[in-house]
Amino acid sequence: MSLAKRIIPCLDVKDGETVKGTNFVNLRSAGDPVELGKAYSEQGADELVFLDITASFEGRKTFTEMVTRVAETLNIPFTVGGGINELKDVERLLYAGADKVSINSAAIRRPELIDEIATRFGSQVCVVAIDARLDDETGNSQSSNSQSSNSQMSWHCYLKGGRERTERQLFEWAHEAQERGAGEILFTSMNHDGTKNGYANDALRYLADHLSIPIIASGGAGCKEHFRDVFTEGHADAALAASVFHFGEIPVPELKQYLKNEGINVRL
Repeated sequence: MSLAKRIIPCLDVKDGETVKGTNFVNLRSAGDPVELGKAYSEQGADELVFLDITASFEGRKTFTEMVTRVAETLNIPFTVGGGINELKDVERLLYAGADKVSINSAAIRRPELIDEIATRFGSQVCVVAIDARLDDETGNSQSSNSQSSNSQMSWHCYLKGGRERTERQLFEWAHEAQERGAGEILFTSMNHDGTKNGYANDALRYLADHLSIPIIASGGAGCKEHFRDVFTEGHADAALAASVFHFGEIPVPELKQYLKNEGINVRL
C-alpha cells in the first residue's frame, strides 16, 4: 500500500486575515485564519499551510501571534512561511508552535539556508517552496495547456511572490534543494494559480519521478477531478489548494470520499 495522499488547504495571510487571488494578484478576503484552520482540521484536512504574504516587521509580529493561536487550536501538522531569511526566523516560528517552515525567495538568494535549517532542526522541518512559470524565450507566460516535457527548461523560478524572475530553472533548483537537505518541495505553477483549470501535472510528474522527497502540488485546483489527476497523472504526494476550500466549493470530507472511491489512498 502506498503512503496516503495528503490534502492541504493553504491560507495566505495578510494583515491578520486570509486572502486569495488569481495569478498572485487581485486579492480578496476569505476569513479569519485561526477559525478557518480549526474548521479544516475538524473537516479532516491532513495538514495546513499558512503563508505570511506581507512579511514586514509589523506583519511578522502579527503573524507570529497568529501562529501561536493556531498551534493552540489545531491537532494536525501545519507549515508556515513568508519572510523567513535566517535561522532566528525559523526558531521564532517553531517556538510559536509551527511543525515546519516553508522557505522560497531566501533559499534562492542564499541556498545555504537550506543546509543550515536541515542541520539545526532536521530535514523534516524544511519545506522548499518554488514559484515557477512556464515562459517562452522572451519571458512571456505560456498558457496553462503548454506543458509538454519538451518545454522543461522554460520553467523559470520567481521571487518576491511571483514578481521577480530569476534564471534558476525549476528542475535543477528542486534537485539542488533536495541535495542540500530539503524535506519536501512545494511547487506552485504561476500559470495555473487561481485559474481552476487543473494542476501542472507534466511538470509535477517530472519532479516526482526524478526526486526522492515528497512533492506538494499547488496552483490550479478547480474541481474534484483535478485532485484525482494530480495524484494519478502528476504523481504528487500532496495537493494544496485555497479558494475551492475557502469559499466552500469543494468540502474536504466530500473530496476525500471521492478520492477514496477513485482508488486513491487517503485518510478518511
